[in-house]
Amino acid sequence: MDNRPIGVFDSGIGGLTVVNTLIKILPGETIYYVGDTARVPYGNKSKKRIQQFSAEITEWLIKKDCKMIVVACNTVSSLALDYLQLKFSIPIIGVIKPGVDNAVNSTRNFNIGVIGTQATINSNAYGKYLKSINPSIKTVSQSCPLFVPLVEEGWIDGDIPMSIAKVYLDRIINAEVDTVILGCTHYPLLKGIIQLILGEKINLVDSGQSIAQLVKSELSNNNSLSKNCLGDIHCFVTDDATSFSSLASRFLNRDIRKTIIIDIY
Repeated sequence: MDNRPIGVFDSGIGGLTVVNTLIKILPGETIYYVGDTARVPYGNKSKKRIQQFSAEITEWLIKKDCKMIVVACNTVSSLALDYLQLKFSIPIIGVIKPGVDNAVNSTRNFNIGVIGTQATINSNAYGKYLKSINPSIKTVSQSCPLFVPLVEEGWIDGDIPMSIAKVYLDRIINAEVDTVILGCTHYPLLKGIIQLILGEKINLVDSGQSIAQLVKSELSNNNSLSKNCLGDIHCFVTDDATSFSSLASRFLNRDIRKTIIIDIY
């Protein structure tokens, strides 16, 4: 048994969609969540900068005695996960593999869409991994750079996000996919709008559920599950915490007592 916290981080608030599934599947675990709100979004940053930012956060979480790190950011998982796993000895899990495995199990016509930040789409991390599992799978990818700032500002419904989503998703619709991977942890917060535009016949894959199951399996195999009945969530940000706290409470359906501003660089 290991009562130390699990560290989770993202560029902003989107990674809380992963935290939401973690606390449902592993209610006894305490979670330290870091949102790098001073430097969001990551999707338009270089690979070198993304590696730097993610290493700084990982090191901070390790100093907080976390037993595992969950990279709740597709951009970091695409461009820096291997780098982090080589640099640090602590178990580090990314979001791409669980999402791809889910999509492969879901697709019927082997046409899969991927939407994500510019950096994630440019890396083709999802396309490469999908092809490695099944070479007959066809993928169509689309960057949606405005989705992250929309979520960060709380614009998750209404005419403005609907209009933007229609423009982004037109190419996905025309590709006749039956499964779409939400390749950014911010995007599940826009799931209602995305599903409305794509139609109910298209399956949306959110990596959160798959990640939580993988975390549970890893902790169980290492005899590292917490013995507590109920864990806690501690939120940290690198910039103004006011709007973060209110949004976090809404997304997690529980009160976040205090969000602490930290310096990690």
